[in-house]
Amino acid sequence: MKKILLHALLCLFPVLVTGQDDLLASIDKKDSARVEEAAFKSLKIVNFESTRLLARREFYFVVSHRFGSISNGFDDFFGLDFANTRLHFLYGITDGFNISASRSSFNKTYDLSLKYSLLRQQSGVPVSVVGYSQMAINTQLDEALLAIPVAFSDRLSVTQQVLISRKFNERLSLELMPTYFHEGYVDYPGQDPSQFALGIGGRYKLSKRVSLNMDYGWHLNRAEGSPFVNPLSIGVDIETGGHVFQLHFTNAQPTFESGFLGNAVGSWGDGIIYFGFNLSRVFNF
Repeated sequence: MKKILLHALLCLFPVLVTGQDDLLASIDKKDSARVEEAAFKSLKIVNFESTRLLARREFYFVVSHRFGSISNGFDDFFGLDFANTRLHFLYGITDGFNISASRSSFNKTYDLSLKYSLLRQQSGVPVSVVGYSQMAINTQLDEALLAIPVAFSDRLSVTQQVLISRKFNERLSLELMPTYFHEGYVDYPGQDPSQFALGIGGRYKLSKRVSLNMDYGWHLNRAEGSPFVNPLSIGVDIETGGHVFQLHFTNAQPTFESGFLGNAVGSWGDGIIYFGFNLSRVFNF
């Protein structure tokens, strides 16, 4: 229990916060100091967080929805009967420091997160660097089903990411996401609860309002024989006047970090993939 709480405290303590301009208003422009604005239109690439942050006093409500597998066709209307939904609330404390809270129907999971700017791409600085810290609580673990006592630490998972992006030009942006996450309870007994992954993602702008996005998570210490797989997601962003609508296909139905990194079960080769969307609505105070 002490070890899990220590992980949580470390993950939820940002080391440096710096300011950013209003990203929504000037996403594709440069200011007079030649600071590159956001490499991504959306707060997420697909599943992974992007390096974009909310501006000060911006409030976002995001609905992330993943249907069940499309492989069963009309039997469950291409996954409509087995959907997973996440309701996500985010707020910009400052231009470079965001907080958020969400609830996901996958394992009835609640999570809290911090996102904070560490470095901005500009003349002489080739990349933007953002920290992301998350703590999630699985409220679905049932002692009667597991036949073992369930402590609070078993329900807890923590994630720490460093998001490193570069906007190469007005069309192309790429990002690396070194990730550590710890699950209090793992579904595969041979899996070490402390896990490491390397995410890679990108955005290619197809038109003024549409881009092609992709991200992939390479799990670095997955146990041999594990039924879980690396998450691969492909989609499009559509800007619709003030917010971005994301449509995508993915082999990971969970939408929070330890969920899609540690518990993806779909297969692109076998057609076991999930259609989904992220829909954001912004409010300014």
